[in-house]
Amino acid sequence: MKRIVLFFSLFAFTVSLHATEIKWMTWTEAVAANKKKPKMIFVDVYTAWCGWCKVMDNKTFAVEEVAKYMSEHFYCVKFDAEQKEDVTYRKQVYKYNSQYRSHELAVNFLDGQMSYPSFVIFDKNEKRLEIIKGYIEVEPWMAKLKTIVGK
Repeated sequence: MKRIVLFFSLFAFTVSLHATEIKWMTWTEAVAANKKKPKMIFVDVYTAWCGWCKVMDNKTFAVEEVAKYMSEHFYCVKFDAEQKEDVTYRKQVYKYNSQYRSHELAVNFLDGQMSYPSFVIFDKNEKRLEIIKGYIEVEPWMAKLKTIVGK
């Protein structure tokens, strides 16, 4: 009996952890979802080696209030600035750019000012509204998002 109770307790705990996570998408998935149901798009431009990117993931994005708010108001995209895969957007193919050592779409998102983490907010029409740079703690992050969203 104890094993059954322990199993269900662990199962409930695991489900609750997954319920608070941000549903990250690719840029292509977010654009497609936006065509069906318009919503702002949030892009986290990161690299695998970026320490502050990991801190943002573990300290800010992992907080339930943040994850819930972002998932409600944005299609959330994780975009590796150094990815090698081509991305087609508006009939243009974006590739990895060896000059910048970054993907052309990341360079486009950030106007060539490559620093990580960087966050890009797009409106429902995929027009860039704002670029936010650097690690931000939960309270100022929530205040910033609420100002952008207007709620």
